Amino acid sequence: MMDRTLMGGRRSFARRAVGAQSAMWRLDGVMLVAVAALCVIGTLLVWSSTRTWAPGSTGLVKKHMLNLAIGTLLCAAVTVIDHRAMRAYAALAFMLSLVGLGLVITPLGATINGSHSWILLGGGFAVQPSEFAKLGLLLIIAMLLAQPGEGSDRPRGLDVWLALFAALLTMGLVMLQPDLGTTLVLAVITAAGLVIAGVRKRWIILLTLIAGAGVFCVFAFGMLEPYQVARFTAFLDPRVDPRGVGYNSTQSLIAIGSGQLFGKGLFDGGQTTGRFVPEQHTDFIFTVAGEEFGFLGSLTVVLLLGVVLVRGLRIARLCEDRFGTLVAGTIVCWLAFQTFVNIGMTIGIMPITGLPLPFVSYGGTATFANLISIGLLQSIRIREQSFN
Repeated sequence: MMDRTLMGGRRSFARRAVGAQSAMWRLDGVMLVAVAALCVIGTLLVWSSTRTWAPGSTGLVKKHMLNLAIGTLLCAAVTVIDHRAMRAYAALAFMLSLVGLGLVITPLGATINGSHSWILLGGGFAVQPSEFAKLGLLLIIAMLLAQPGEGSDRPRGLDVWLALFAALLTMGLVMLQPDLGTTLVLAVITAAGLVIAGVRKRWIILLTLIAGAGVFCVFAFGMLEPYQVARFTAFLDPRVDPRGVGYNSTQSLIAIGSGQLFGKGLFDGGQTTGRFVPEQHTDFIFTVAGEEFGFLGSLTVVLLLGVVLVRGLRIARLCEDRFGTLVAGTIVCWLAFQTFVNIGMTIGIMPITGLPLPFVSYGGTATFANLISIGLLQSIRIREQSFN
């Protein structure tokens, strides 16, 4: 009897081992290689842009590498969880994200770079709850819109209203900080979820009109902070005040243009070494790539990000459950929008909004959120293959 039990335990363990090995082969290796390459390039760019002023010359690089290590563990943990099981915890994740946003507007919150978006943890570490709010909103919208109405392939009207309420509540808390860039990302996540879910056109038209009216009211009633208005002014004409509101845009273009085709070489960028571009290790890290790696190096970064997005779209297209499709498709739209805005503001085609470049910019919470999103995509990829 004992031998049979032992043999049964061995077979069970063997099945789990074979299943785990099989799941490893179903991972999207192309996406993972592209993300790893972006993280390595980002680490080099962070090192180059901080080595002349960061404490101990490698202080921020070591911290960035620690963040990447933690983010990788979070990515792996999310990957092994069945994404369909996450649907049951979407409401909890959303509520926790709201709690985090609420704590920011209490005495626990701290202001960094003009935005009251942080909670200081001590030891030089801080958390930005608005980054996790992207994931929380994404999951709750996917949960609400994944279930079609009876006799229809579209979401119920009540579920659409609940998704919009969740989005407005989240965006309202973020705008209290104020953080316009993250608010725009949350708006894109909401719009992407509605479109992918296949809501009726009248919803899209109504939301477009509401968004247009909201933008008009924001500018008409002076709801933006002075520094945010200055960023739009600099976007429209950087030459208005090249040493003031237009300084960032002007120096960014100079740094990228000076790299020409092949770049000046790692650690040899004059604009980077001289710290002419503010926040060059975070929001403006693409300027370091442009100056030191040149056009070809910058193009490599763009292509790698494109690979991640294309592979994500493939996962969304092949997934046969609505929740997985919604999650994967919305993640791709989020990362694509953030990539476009970040690179766009460094080359002068978008206003400065303070959004980091995914997988490349220095950051803690943003790095965690980005890598968790990759874990979600991989989780969907594994189960989509086994489901098919």
